[in-house]
Amino acid sequence: MEQAAQPFGEAAAPPDAESGVEEGDHDHAGHDHGHHDHGVPHLWQIGTIPFVLLLLAIAILPLLRSTMHWWESNTNRLAVSLGLAFVTLVYYATLDSPIGALLAIEHAIPGEYVPFIMLLFSLYVISGGISISGDLKATPTVNASFIFVGTLIASFIGTTGASMLLIRPLLETNRDRRYRVHTVVFFIFLVSNIGGTLLPIGDPPLFLGYLKGVPFTWTLMLWKEWAFLGAILLAVYWVWDTIMFSREAPSDLQRDDTRRRPLRLRGWVNLLLLVGVVFAVALLDPSKPLPGTEWNAFPFMRELVMLGLAGLSLAITPSGVRAANRFNYHAIAEVAALFVGIFITMQVPLAVLKAHGADLGLETSGQFYWLTGILSSFLDNAPTYLVFFQTAESLNDAPGDGIVALTGSAGGFIREDLLIGISLGAVFMGANTYIGNGPNFMVKSIAEQEGVRMPSFFGYMIYSGLVLVPCFLLVHLLFL
Repeated sequence: MEQAAQPFGEAAAPPDAESGVEEGDHDHAGHDHGHHDHGVPHLWQIGTIPFVLLLLAIAILPLLRSTMHWWESNTNRLAVSLGLAFVTLVYYATLDSPIGALLAIEHAIPGEYVPFIMLLFSLYVISGGISISGDLKATPTVNASFIFVGTLIASFIGTTGASMLLIRPLLETNRDRRYRVHTVVFFIFLVSNIGGTLLPIGDPPLFLGYLKGVPFTWTLMLWKEWAFLGAILLAVYWVWDTIMFSREAPSDLQRDDTRRRPLRLRGWVNLLLLVGVVFAVALLDPSKPLPGTEWNAFPFMRELVMLGLAGLSLAITPSGVRAANRFNYHAIAEVAALFVGIFITMQVPLAVLKAHGADLGLETSGQFYWLTGILSSFLDNAPTYLVFFQTAESLNDAPGDGIVALTGSAGGFIREDLLIGISLGAVFMGANTYIGNGPNFMVKSIAEQEGVRMPSFFGYMIYSGLVLVPCFLLVHLLFL
């Protein structure tokens, strides 16, 4: 059997025809073992249905009046997620064998889901122990500074961590202003999405790429696109907010001026714990030795260290700090409930793309950029990234100029220009809708709790269509 036990914490090869066949066992492979045609699962069209249904549920059920409240329960989300995952496993067990179902679970859960959710959980818990309180004068420059700082730190503490850390003090600063919607919208654009471009811990799609073998520091080469888009959007925001500031009632501005309180940071020790998470992700890779040594981290050591840092944060952070942040586990529980199903149901489409990605006719970085981005807008950007990553990987199987060698046990090669297009499309265009990236809805919910009348799903898309799409076109013309 092909390596049944990949190093845990690393992505294994997607389940395919070879997964259950010895390398020399060609007589067996000649029979119908549930697969055909270079590793494409048998009746794969049926096998992809649970994945499509789960993504449609995530996109549509929160919007329908009849299901929106039912869908708010993480128990119901988990039931849908696990139910569709079970259908996928029945598909594998029926058309392949029980071994096929077990291999799908092994690849999806220890290979990707556990490292993924442990990273998000540790960042969520640790950043929830940092409280920034205060009320500055809500000028365009102050507001732009909040968003600028969030954009800078999002790559280092994650878009979720940066969003949760800064959205409340930004809303507190602007509580006396009438025109606040555009500020929250640009916050989502930059802090909840684009800011997370530079490191794998910045945004979930990039972390999945890291698990697939993309070198940890490779994403730093995207700094030009990150800086260009960030600068344009900050400039547009500052002009927009300056115009809206001039329309505020003098009495509101006077009240805002008299209520000022300096910013206060509490729970600062958690900043050190966040640094610990960065080092754990960068250095504790089970598939390669610790830099400068011949020692390899044992399976799941990275995840255990991150979990330990989160536990330490809970132990040493005063309860009042988390209370000030209104900290709870609802948002991370939502991600955990949905992604356990996503990672299992996506095994069939990933296997199809591994075998036939070259047949899609996608050849240029621009094509990957726009297609990954458009689908990331309406589906979740993390699974969308993986689908197109698998497609791009199928187009090249040898080293050379302009090729990124994937590290770890899975190995492989991918064209760098295509990887750039996929990474930028997934991270940037996750900002196009509320459902493109996890923090988007979280920020919207917090803003509404604080009295901001946020636009509807399609109302938000008017903002992104008018502001973001022209900027994305410029990125394509200048960099891809």
